[in-house]
Order: sequence, then C-alpha cells, then structure tokens
Amino acid sequence: MVFLWFGNFMTGMGFSMTMPFLPLFLQTLGSFNKWQLNLLSGTAFAITFLAKAIVSPFWGKLADQYGRKPMCLRASLGMTFTITLCGLAPNVWVLIGLRAIQGCFSGYINNANAIIAASVPVEKSGKAMGTLATGNVVGTLLGPLLGGVLAGMFGYRSSFLVTGAMMLAVFLLTLFFVHEEFAPVTKAEMVPTKQIFKQMAYPRLIWGLFITTMVIQAANMSITSFISLLVASMVKNQAQVAFAAGVVSSLPGVVTLIASPILGDLSDRVGAEKVLLVGLVMAVICFIPMSLIHNIWQLGFLRALLGVSDAALLPAIQALMTRYVPKAGFGRIFSYNQSFQAMGSVSGPMLGSIVASVFNYRAVFLMTALLEGLNVFVLLPGTRDVWRKATQKVTKKATV
Repeated sequence: MVFLWFGNFMTGMGFSMTMPFLPLFLQTLGSFNKWQLNLLSGTAFAITFLAKAIVSPFWGKLADQYGRKPMCLRASLGMTFTITLCGLAPNVWVLIGLRAIQGCFSGYINNANAIIAASVPVEKSGKAMGTLATGNVVGTLLGPLLGGVLAGMFGYRSSFLVTGAMMLAVFLLTLFFVHEEFAPVTKAEMVPTKQIFKQMAYPRLIWGLFITTMVIQAANMSITSFISLLVASMVKNQAQVAFAAGVVSSLPGVVTLIASPILGDLSDRVGAEKVLLVGLVMAVICFIPMSLIHNIWQLGFLRALLGVSDAALLPAIQALMTRYVPKAGFGRIFSYNQSFQAMGSVSGPMLGSIVASVFNYRAVFLMTALLEGLNVFVLLPGTRDVWRKATQKVTKKATV
C-alpha cells in the first residue's frame, strides 16, 4: 500500500507538472492565433487519452491473465521514455505524436487501484480507495507548484524532463517493493467478460459508474486545457502567469487531500452511492458561479471548494466497483472504467476548446455544470437498484 501510494503520488505529480502549462509550451513551438492555439491545445490534451481509451481493454485482459503489477511496470517504463522525449520535441506535431504513444502505455494508477481493490476486505474498500487516492491528489497538488517553479526558472521543457525521471523512479519502486499474490490464468481458464457482467449484482450501476467517470473527467479536463490561458487574462504581471496557474490548478487538491479519507470512511458507513450523488450535486453548485468570476481570487476560492466534490467522486466510484465487481474481472472492468475516463479526457478538452473559442472561457463552466447535472439522472436508476435491494433485506430481517 505504501509504495503504491508513492507510485500514485509521483505519477500524479508528473502528470500535473506538465498539463497546466501545455498551452504555454505550445506557444513556444510556433506562431498561432487564438483559434489555432485552442485547437492545438485541445488536440494535444485529447490525443493521449484517445489512445488510452483504445488500448486499455487490451491491457485489462492481460492484467487478469498475468497480474496488475506487470501492468504498473509497463505503464511507468513506457511513460518514462515518452514524457522525456516530449521535453525534447522540436515542433508541435512531434509533441502530439509522442503524447499519442504515451497514451498507449499509460495506466499506472488504474492498475494500482486494482491491486488494492483485490487485496482489501470489501467492507473497508471505501477507506482504502480514499487513502490511495490521496497519493494521486498530493502529487496533483504539488505538481503544478513544482512545474511552475521549474518553468519559470528553466523553461517549460524542464517539467517534462523531470517528470520522465520521476516515472523511472516509479518503475524502480514498483519493481523492487510492490508485491502481488497472483497466479497466472490461461486464456481457457479466464471467465468471459459477458459472464463477468452476468455475475454482477448491479450491472446497471456499473454502467452508470462508467458514464459517471467519463462525465467527471470531461468536466475536469475541459477546464484544465485552458486554465493557464484564463489565468493569464486575469493576472497583470505576465511574468507570474506560470506560478499563478500552478497555484490555481492545485487548490482543489488541498481540500481533496484532507477530505478523501474522511469521505471514504463515510462511504463505508452510509453507502458510496450516496456520497457519489452528493458529490455530483456539489460539483454543479461550484461550476455555475465560476461562469461569473471577475478575478483570480474568486476562481481560486471556487476551485478550492470544488475539492470537496472531487474527494467524493472518484474514490466512491472505485469503492463501488470494488464492492460489486467479481475479483476475476477486476483487470478488465477497471480497464473499461479507464477507457471511459480516457474518453472523458478526449471529449472534455475538445468541447472546452470549441466552447471557449465560440463564446469565452467562462462559458465552459456552464457546460460542465450541465454535464454533471445530467449525469445525476443517468446514475439514479443504478443507485435505486442498490437501495431497493437494501430495503428488501431490511424488510426481510424485520419479518423474520
């Protein structure tokens, strides 16, 4: 658990060290107008996750056959090379190509989650997944700050080079210190994916969780793809843009770091599906006023408040899948969830770029609020199945 936490920490830090500043890095690779910059930024963000969405089911099948640790090693080593090469890219097209290759090899956090999900008691899954999530959150929190300092002192390329070194450290930590008890399964012995879904108590809930993961990621990534440009429009001293963007990007992580274990424990007691629904409603409440902001302080406050919602959402989804997915299908089901998450990462930046270009940056917040609001109604049928069966059990016990 400890070394997987550190693996998630460094993976999250490496990701967030480069992502908020990608549009600013693109500006150094050519001369682009606003429309071109928005479109290229969205493409550079989305291409990694498009590749991930396509290949994740393949890696998930291998994870169920050979174990999740080999997948963590594959992901960390692949990202070591691709992210390092991104820092050496001579032009925007080489950068976009490298980010596509990066997507084909990513997936460390997803497989780390599957390792923990398969090893902890179901009744403690919420707290375990919430605690593991803090590793990614802490890394995501510190990443923009460190990335901003590196970008200001040594240029934007330095963030990619340092991230590549960090992913090499993740590979070595996982190789020598992470142990997984897993017996390889032959293709003939593997339970078919269709059978996995038939074995689930609440298949409609699982599909709802897939869609929820996609919507959450689309909402978050639609903002991340342009947040540095939005901050640049609010900061008078342009020399401080990189640092200010790093601070604003990291603010939700401060609250999420504190709230994730608390909400994870709460989900074990009251039900992860309830915590998830409340988190979605709170996200809508946060995004709507973001469309009315006038200065960076208002943006910072609302993003900090959004951290409570973030602390409830993804850990609750992981806890629900841990509880209701058969262990024989963890690799494939978690990989499908990763594919939906990647699809959100594809659609989010593209939608954000289009809305920002046609209207303005603030209109993107209204779009994300609408997405999260609609998702509540998509998730309700699956959660009703859980509540209905829980009510039937209580009634049966009372009758007996």
